[in-house]
Amino acid sequence: MTAKTGPVQDIVAVVEAQRHAMKRSKRLQTFLFIGVMIVLIGVSGHLGEVSWQKFVNGIPRFGNYIWRTLPAMSSETFWADLSRWMWGFRRWVGLLFDTVLIAFVATTLGVVFGFLLSFPAARNLAGSVVSYQLARRFLELMRTVPELVFAMLFVFAFGLGPMAGVLAIVLHTMGVLGKLFSEINETITDKSLEGVVAAGASRDQVIRLGVVPQVMPAFISYTLLRFEINVRSASVIGFVGAGGIGQELMFVINQFIYRDISAILVLLIITVALVDIVSEKIRHRVLDGEQKR
Repeated sequence: MTAKTGPVQDIVAVVEAQRHAMKRSKRLQTFLFIGVMIVLIGVSGHLGEVSWQKFVNGIPRFGNYIWRTLPAMSSETFWADLSRWMWGFRRWVGLLFDTVLIAFVATTLGVVFGFLLSFPAARNLAGSVVSYQLARRFLELMRTVPELVFAMLFVFAFGLGPMAGVLAIVLHTMGVLGKLFSEINETITDKSLEGVVAAGASRDQVIRLGVVPQVMPAFISYTLLRFEINVRSASVIGFVGAGGIGQELMFVINQFIYRDISAILVLLIITVALVDIVSEKIRHRVLDGEQKR
């Protein structure tokens, strides 16, 4: 009996030794990874001049600033206090509407240009290597430059107002969505296009009849997601004079009108939340409808 179980016991011992060795190796790799991350964080903090002392000292000042923006509200005079706090409600809602319109127009134009460039930027659909490289590099440039930089350039060129904001968001949206759309296009296989190709369709017809119907649900989903992001972006670029609620928010911040800061921020948060909710519902309907096919 002992002679029969001897080899089995040896194999079990070897397996256990290998298992322990693997555990030690993984543990060592984990410790090494943590150590490298700590060193990188420390070096990055040093190079970035991050000061924990300034951070700790600044927390009370930050809390005091937030406290000063909060309105004085009382249960006895609630509606009167609310009316004083939201004294510019109609004007601010109008500016928020302008902000949403800036995001909508910019998203629409950005989607159109990104859609057109996504096909030459897709490796499997590009007509040539030259067109592929030009489209990819152009989209990289558009999404690399921050929207604020574009907005500042357009404000300098065209003056203050929504036009600069629309142009800035259009370029960045085109770069981002063009990249995403092209990657979706590259998931299309030749087998899914065999019927259209066999019918003698040209390249443009293959894209219009074979590719677009397959990728459209994903395109719509990414477009709605980008619209949500652009509403926030349209609020931020107003800081450099590109129109919308951001321009008003920057003014009250510079003038230290604390109550107006919190009022505008509350309205902005509500607006962005409503846009997110509506976009999310539309996006889920599109995706659910595609899955049922």
